[in-house]
Amino acid sequence: MDVTGVTEILVAVLGVIAALAVATIAVLLFYRHRAARHEHELHQDLQEQRQDIERREHRLAEREERLDAEQRHLDERAHQLAETEAAQEARRLELLDIEEERRLLLERLAGLTAEDAKAQLVETIEAEAKRSAAILARDIERAAQDEAEMRAKKVLGTVIQRLAAEQTAESVVSLVPLPSDDMKGRVIGREGRNIRAYEQITGVNLIIDDTPGAVLLSCFDPVRREVGRLTLEELVADGRIHPTRIEEVHERCEREVDALCARAGDDAAVEAGVADLHPELLATMGRLKYRTSYGQNVLRHLVESAHIAGMLADELGLSRESIVRGAFLHDIGKALTHEAEGSHAIVGAELARRYGESEDVVHAIEAHHNEVEPRTVEAVLTQAADAISGGRPGARRESLEAYVQRLHRLEEIALAKEGVEKVFAMQAGRDVRVMVSPSVVDDIEAQVLARDIAKQIEEELTYPGQIKVTVVRESRATEIAR
Repeated sequence: MDVTGVTEILVAVLGVIAALAVATIAVLLFYRHRAARHEHELHQDLQEQRQDIERREHRLAEREERLDAEQRHLDERAHQLAETEAAQEARRLELLDIEEERRLLLERLAGLTAEDAKAQLVETIEAEAKRSAAILARDIERAAQDEAEMRAKKVLGTVIQRLAAEQTAESVVSLVPLPSDDMKGRVIGREGRNIRAYEQITGVNLIIDDTPGAVLLSCFDPVRREVGRLTLEELVADGRIHPTRIEEVHERCEREVDALCARAGDDAAVEAGVADLHPELLATMGRLKYRTSYGQNVLRHLVESAHIAGMLADELGLSRESIVRGAFLHDIGKALTHEAEGSHAIVGAELARRYGESEDVVHAIEAHHNEVEPRTVEAVLTQAADAISGGRPGARRESLEAYVQRLHRLEEIALAKEGVEKVFAMQAGRDVRVMVSPSVVDDIEAQVLARDIAKQIEEELTYPGQIKVTVVRESRATEIAR
């Protein structure tokens, strides 16, 4: 092989070696770059882990500080409790010493030991117990006999009272005709809603029985019963019966009855020959059109008394004006006895004085029942006219007046309680409905109120049988859609 061939072979070998070196350098550079990038990524991960570890260490340090503070607080609290327990134990030991000293002192003063004192006390208590047992047995025997008699009387009284509605029907019941028996269902309403609303709003007891084409209204107050009658008649005629409608018609009928009362007072004054009465006196007199005294219509009684007083004045040759006027006004207080305290004579005299009546007339009113000693001829003749009008045969029934007065007192007792808005005595006085303000009286107070009213009725009134007191607490929410 010549030199040229060797040279070529060496050049070729050197070229291959150079190529391999270049490739090796390239590979080394690639892996070096990759290792540097991996090293950078590891460095970043380590940095983040270091920061996270530092944050955790900071939180742990804070928590450790809080725990140390709480531990110190607990240690202080435990120390305080230990001191308190020690003080209480010392106090207990001191009290035991004082109790022992007191016991020894009592034994020394009494000359007895504790055991001897206990024995004597037991003997004394045993003797007292035997004596009390004997007295109690005797009292129980007597109480059983008294209770038997009382229960028998109560049963009889309840039976008698159940007849009160029949006996007072003529004076406390009104009949309202219906166009058909189907109207009774509309009056009752769904689940009795309408009849309950009617009784609560009007204070009149609505009785629906087997009477064809009619219902009964029962109420001891004639004015209230008349308002209830007009209300029901208008509702039946209109056909729309629901609680809101009942309330609207009742308010309108109250105004209508007030107007009727004013007209009745004016007509009575004209019939009695009494002129120049104040309009308020005339309106008050008109309310007596619906009231009775011992079964006698009060307004007719006053007109009759005025005529009698006028005839007495003519027979005695006296001036008629003040005598007739006093006799005509003498019972005007009966229209206000359920609104003002005092007898109807005193209430009527104050009312007449307020509206400008003369002192002779005022004195005749206040003296007609001898609550004030009569000093004038007008007062004496007013008493005579009142007695003649009420004393004629068939004029009065005393039991009815006592019954009405008892029902008035039932309502007054309940109205005097705080939070009471309306009170209605129903069922011949056997049922008292009390409407209270829901903002003043809650459910618990309503129960207490019913018990208090029943207790006061038991203490103040005398009545046969039993009286049920019902407290009604109703809440209403009203909004207007515009």
